[in-house]
Amino acid sequence: MSRRITTENKPVTAHSHTTVSTAGHKTDAQPARKYIVLAILAAVVTIGLKVGAWLLTGSVGLLSDAAEGLINLAAALVAFWMLTVAARPPDEEHAYGHTKAEYFSSGVESSLILVAAAAIAWFSIGRLWNPQPLENIGIGLGVSVVASVINGGVAFVLLRAGRKLNSITLTADGRHLVTDVWTSVGIVVAVLLVGLTGWLILDPLIALAVAVNIVFTGMHLLSDSAHGLLDTALPAADQAVIASVQAHYREAAGIDFHALRTRQAGQRRFISMHVLVPGDWSVQRGHALCEAIERDLIDQMPKTTVFTHLESLQDPASWEDMELDRATNEPQPEAR
Repeated sequence: MSRRITTENKPVTAHSHTTVSTAGHKTDAQPARKYIVLAILAAVVTIGLKVGAWLLTGSVGLLSDAAEGLINLAAALVAFWMLTVAARPPDEEHAYGHTKAEYFSSGVESSLILVAAAAIAWFSIGRLWNPQPLENIGIGLGVSVVASVINGGVAFVLLRAGRKLNSITLTADGRHLVTDVWTSVGIVVAVLLVGLTGWLILDPLIALAVAVNIVFTGMHLLSDSAHGLLDTALPAADQAVIASVQAHYREAAGIDFHALRTRQAGQRRFISMHVLVPGDWSVQRGHALCEAIERDLIDQMPKTTVFTHLESLQDPASWEDMELDRATNEPQPEAR
């Protein structure tokens, strides 16, 4: 893991360095957008199937299921748009890239899930006061089951791709489709029970229960989006990788670290840290060490940008800048 470091006679001074993972910026987003195209096609097909099931049966539950299908389509279109934005390379106004656009997509998607829940509740409450007999239950349920199988398959693909590509947009769309599948399952059960028992009130009651369930999914996605926009630290697994790399260099080179800060913006991670080395090291030796540390981190965590700031272990000033706002020794004005 360690690299050969050369020594010159120049003493080390404060020095900052950045290494960016060179994994192709556009190639990261292209596969994600292809998966979203799959979600868009699935949404179009399932909307047609669910509308057909509603027209066949007259079930308010199946109508609400069709309404959620429209939400799925809108969410997938927004996801495709945001992934296109996230794929843009950094520019003068967005030096850190556009990858945070993915959080806007998941935020919109979670909001649409909540809208779908409200629509289901609205239709269901109306049907509570005015129950209606259902027709063609067998055919309608068969069509709805086909739509659910399609959504379930696409959800599995999106969730797996989301984990692989570290994309909150694909994960959000996959979770959304999972809620749609559970909605459909609940409604199919309700319609089947209505057909078996004749209890018409079961149709809106099960639809209301499904609405409550998907509210929790929407709130969870909304929380994930908020944490991403608030620059929450990297998860424990990534922190463990960083700690392992730091421990190696502490032991091998006799150095130290502090002021570690991490965050994630869509598929890209950002890591910054101060590297403290003996004051008699040369600038070249310190620079080579930072290069090695940054490369080891990127090798283990692709799509990562690493910032290092080189400091002297013996300089008291090195210990005054660990917080976000640097400590100063300037005298404070006397109180009057």
